[in-house]
Amino acid sequence: MSRLRLRMMMSVDGYTSAPGQSAENPFGVGGMVLTEWVFALRAFREEHGMEGGEDNASTQIIEQHFENIGASVMGRNMFGGGPGPWGDDPWMGFWGDNPPYHHPVFVLTHHPRESVEMEGGTTFHFVTDGLESALAQAREAAGGQDVSLGGGGTTARAAIAAGLVDDMLITIVPVFLGGGTRLFEDLGGAPRRLEQVESIAAPDVTHLRFRFL
Repeated sequence: MSRLRLRMMMSVDGYTSAPGQSAENPFGVGGMVLTEWVFALRAFREEHGMEGGEDNASTQIIEQHFENIGASVMGRNMFGGGPGPWGDDPWMGFWGDNPPYHHPVFVLTHHPRESVEMEGGTTFHFVTDGLESALAQAREAAGGQDVSLGGGGTTARAAIAAGLVDDMLITIVPVFLGGGTRLFEDLGGAPRRLEQVESIAAPDVTHLRFRFL
């Protein structure tokens, strides 16, 4: 079976976003500091049609991000557009007309919506019957490849608590956010062992990769 691979950025005090998430502040007020390291990278900028950038020890993290990934799952907060019904002019995501996924993406929501086909092979499907349903649909769409789970923090925490995550890459950013959404909180159940399989020290961040045993 394909593996569920979680990828998250997190502050030193354990938050994946700051308070006050909105379309204008997708990581909460002040939370964009978690992403500054990635915007400077040439690999990230090329992926988003921008010029310039630098190479450092984080480059391989970007280059490997979608390696052997056939589909993605994300929560409503990560897709964006705010809570509630989608409305007459629905939000189309933070990524413009050509999102960087280039494969099917299954978005968890309480509000039904028709699938949205974007440029470059990305199609957003909106799932109203829960995380496990979204994961099952993503695995079928992935055709044997792995499935990526990018967040947000609440969705990622639910997947960890349910024992669904196989592989986890946490990027630690040296900042205290002081509040927001915690990744490792109220996980419940019996303890799960992890194997640390990689540690990469890079400018402004540390990448830690774990495998759930």
